[in-house]
Amino acid sequence: MKAPQETQRSFLDLTLTLILAGCSAIAYVVLLYVVVLNTGSELTGMRLLLAAPLAVLLLPLIRRRPLPALALLIAASFAATVLTNSAMAARPGMPGGLPPSVETQAWQIAYLQAVFTDLTVGWIAATRSRRTAAVAALVALGVQIGGASYYREGSPSFLAASAFLALMMVTAWTVGHSVRERREHAAALRARAAEQAVTAERLRIARELHDMVAHSIGVIAIQAGVGRRVIDTQPSEARNSLAAIEDTSRDTLAGLRRMLGALRQADPGDGAAPLGPAPVLADLDGLVARTRDAGVRAEVEWRGERRLLPAEIELSAYRIIQESITNVVRHSGARACRVTVDCGEDDLTVEITDEGRGQSGLPGAAGYGLTGMRERAALLHGEFTAGPRPEGGFRVAARLPVPATTAGAVR
Repeated sequence: MKAPQETQRSFLDLTLTLILAGCSAIAYVVLLYVVVLNTGSELTGMRLLLAAPLAVLLLPLIRRRPLPALALLIAASFAATVLTNSAMAARPGMPGGLPPSVETQAWQIAYLQAVFTDLTVGWIAATRSRRTAAVAALVALGVQIGGASYYREGSPSFLAASAFLALMMVTAWTVGHSVRERREHAAALRARAAEQAVTAERLRIARELHDMVAHSIGVIAIQAGVGRRVIDTQPSEARNSLAAIEDTSRDTLAGLRRMLGALRQADPGDGAAPLGPAPVLADLDGLVARTRDAGVRAEVEWRGERRLLPAEIELSAYRIIQESITNVVRHSGARACRVTVDCGEDDLTVEITDEGRGQSGLPGAAGYGLTGMRERAALLHGEFTAGPRPEGGFRVAARLPVPATTAGAVR
């Protein structure tokens, strides 16, 4: 809600604008009357343009209240045309109608006013609704045609003037309406881009949370089941399971804390939670160790020359491997899986295979995990495939293109 002082200031500004616009309308009529009375011959272009600078007095009202400004301008234009015609006809030595030179002076003044009116209509078409702009254009055109009857005698002359005025008005309205449509289209594109950015960010966060939590929860569930079964007969094994659950929970909690800190942090120095590095392929040893604790042995085979890769490729490859191993632990029933990381010259290829019963048809096997892996590969313009193997088991493979500017080999 605006403060009383701001409301009063706005009211004073609007009042001042209205006063300036009123003075502009009166000044048009007075100036045209003076110009016509003090000209002994036809109006030249330089003399005619003396009335043009006064149009700036209407600009404040046109920008803020274009409809009242148009009403004032129409009234001033019509009055200027009628008064000019009357004044020239009443000059001494001009009985029996206007000579051609006087008629020429009248339509020049009227067309000058028509230009200002059409520009105002164009502004209304660019800033107001189509219906409002159409009504304003029709009213303004009607007044202009009405004024043409005062300085055009004879049917052909009047029809030609009316057609020319209509053409000018249609052109002004069309240009203004086109500007309005382009502005609305640009605003719609910006809104759509912002919406797509929000959706993409939401999906990215969802993928990170899924990849981070799904693996850990799967390991915790398996370790809890093992501990429950052997707690009476093998206390030491149950103790190991509880230790694995504790370690996995702590790692997951630390990862969630870093992610939430990154989402909430507005300034690196505002005391928010510290940010940890994103996981990379070098962290596969820890992933393999946690998977071994869950009862699944993962063997990692490196091919090609290991080298520094962009962070987004390292993260996506790690998450794809992590989610694939999680699916092996939760769905395949296999006791081992094989991970192949091939560092080619132009791409990075990862392949995860197992000899279990396969994942198709199992609950949750084709849920968000495979969708997230496919989206990660697509975002990097890569390729992703997943499905049962002919010889049994399941295979996940992804190829991620590597930019040519990637740095050299890892030490």
